[in-house]
Amino acid sequence: MKGFQLEFFMEQNKRHKHEALWKWLLEAARTHGIRGATSFQGSMGYGQHRRVHAAHFFELADQPVEVTMVVTETEAESFLALLREEKVHLFYVKLPVEFGILGEENG
Repeated sequence: MKGFQLEFFMEQNKRHKHEALWKWLLEAARTHGIRGATSFQGSMGYGQHRRVHAAHFFELADQPVEVTMVVTETEAESFLALLREEKVHLFYVKLPVEFGILGEENG
């Protein structure tokens, strides 16, 4: 199947509607019918302003987070439209991919 990998990048402390943005994105993807999404917590990174973000021993608020999902073209357009409608401000990457499931299900 052809589609897209959507990757969203933010800091752990970024919020939307009084909730951690990365958690809000996962729940929005789930309720929007996206088959799966994963969050990755990074140890260090920097963004467009060249400010280093890192997980510190006593404070994880500045820790980088990535949320990734693989979607069809229709799902990508619909989900990005939802984020625009919600006025979510974050950096994203949209990569063309081929995806599928190998082997038999273990029912």
